[in-house]
Amino acid sequence: MTERTRRLAGLRRVVPEGRAGRAMAEARAGRAEARGGRPRRRGAQPKVVALGGGMGLSASLAALRRITGDLTAVVTVADDGGSSGRLRDELGVLPPGDLRKALAALCGDDDWGQTWSRVIQHRFHSKGDLHDHAVGNLLIVALWEQLGDHVQALDLVGKLLGAHGRVLPMSAVPLELQALVKGHDPERPEDVDTVRGQATVALTPGEVQSVHVVPSDPPAVPEAVEAVLDADWVVLGPGSWFSSVIPHLLVPQLLDALTDTKARKVLSLNLAPQPGETEGFSPQRHLEVLGRHAPKLALDVVLADEAAVPDRDSLTEAAKRLGAAVELAPVARTDGTPRHDPELLAAAYDRIFRMHGRIGPWR
Repeated sequence: MTERTRRLAGLRRVVPEGRAGRAMAEARAGRAEARGGRPRRRGAQPKVVALGGGMGLSASLAALRRITGDLTAVVTVADDGGSSGRLRDELGVLPPGDLRKALAALCGDDDWGQTWSRVIQHRFHSKGDLHDHAVGNLLIVALWEQLGDHVQALDLVGKLLGAHGRVLPMSAVPLELQALVKGHDPERPEDVDTVRGQATVALTPGEVQSVHVVPSDPPAVPEAVEAVLDADWVVLGPGSWFSSVIPHLLVPQLLDALTDTKARKVLSLNLAPQPGETEGFSPQRHLEVLGRHAPKLALDVVLADEAAVPDRDSLTEAAKRLGAAVELAPVARTDGTPRHDPELLAAAYDRIFRMHGRIGPWR
């Protein structure tokens, strides 16, 4: 038995199959009814919204699509590097890269899904203008220009891919991320400078103090706001803390929805600090900077890998200040890289959704 198999063996199978799975579901429904709760309707599942960007959001979506078919990704639109940055500068469009990655993560494990996942992630390699452009970026932008509607175009791409969920941009306009960074210039380690652009912020050698977006009051995509308000669970993170996670809290209408929703909220922490952006950050410090950017936002659960938390008491105290409980679970791959294992992360999310209650029977 491999290490990964042993870790999974300690957790309940995420998607029970056949008669045994139905029996387990009916037994859980009976226990809920006996406790005074409403039983889960057969076939019902939680309505989940995941917020983030980049590879962190992709990891979360790859896990969540294993436990619910009612899944919406709300994706940051501040990327200004690589293929996305070039398309944004040349055409004035939303950066499509993080949206493409989210769609790829929602592709199924069958031949159709895996083929399309590879196709939209494929990058051209040449000595010309197409070099390093991703096929999916070009497809998304082409549909935006054809249809004139961000949401309709992304829904159409999702239908083509057979995506297990919906992908939405968090804002209808491209955003510029700006950060106050101490020591961005190594020759002036005590100075605080304004650093502009997501790509630059993510790689700064200095210490990020805070971030904001330009424009300062960007319009949220109405469908994203509606999804948050209508959710059973909202998942924030993992991902680049200042450039993928916190930006969602800087869109006023989206922050209001996160504050007002009756959905329960889980924050998924990274497996390791990110070089540059959060270098030297403890798990609790991640919570502290998030709280400073959105002091009115309350959480329900903070999920962390048990091996990535050297000081559990400090993390518990930081989580309490946000109204949250801490759940520790093995969610990392066993190859030594700081990446989430989709099945382990899915098992952790599923356990949290069951153990921490819900606002009503799954829709």
